[in-house]
Amino acid sequence: MNRTQAIVLRAFAIWTLYVWVTRMWNIWRDDAQTVGFKVVHTVLAVVSVAFAIACLVIVKRVRARRAGPGSAGIDDVEPVTTAGRP
Repeated sequence: MNRTQAIVLRAFAIWTLYVWVTRMWNIWRDDAQTVGFKVVHTVLAVVSVAFAIACLVIVKRVRARRAGPGSAGIDDVEPVTTAGRP
């Protein structure tokens, strides 16, 4: 995973968290909504937030593995050439 991909996944996760936390705050404070509506949207929020957190964890692990000692990702490896060898 390169840096751009990591940024996109982080942005997705942060945006998802922001949207669902804000939405759930508004839904649960609104007395005009039925309990069923609130429950369904709470389940949707929990699933979406779980996916967002999973994305953040995956990005963190992949980037940490790349930054670790002695590890080189596919983007970091220099091509092997045989030019100049007999």
